[in-house]
Amino acid sequence: MKRVFILIAATFLFGNVQAQDDADSIQVLPEEAQKCVLPAAPDAISEEATYDDLVAAKKQIAVFQEEVLVYRECLQAAEANPENTTGNKAAIVAAFNYTVEMEERVAERFNVAVRGYKERKAAAEG
Repeated sequence: MKRVFILIAATFLFGNVQAQDDADSIQVLPEEAQKCVLPAAPDAISEEATYDDLVAAKKQIAVFQEEVLVYRECLQAAEANPENTTGNKAAIVAAFNYTVEMEERVAERFNVAVRGYKERKAAAEG
């Protein structure tokens, strides 16, 4: 009987430790990071974009990049909280990495539009 009690107590104790470890690894943005405002990506650029369209798009992209920097600074401030769990930290890193991917997609869309514009211009001249 004493052995059973010890076994049950050990299972309960170590089971709770495991449950706590699992809870710490759940990826959830901490409350401070949830208050950070992720900017929307700029509008898509038309396949038939003119020079003026490209200039306007570049301005939108510059504003987007400034807003992304503010978002990242907010994430970094939230990351500094010593009470963050491993999961909180992983969620913050994932959110940060997502903004990098967003910027890369926006840049690629712009580059495709610029190449298309240059090709149309060269075809019209030649």
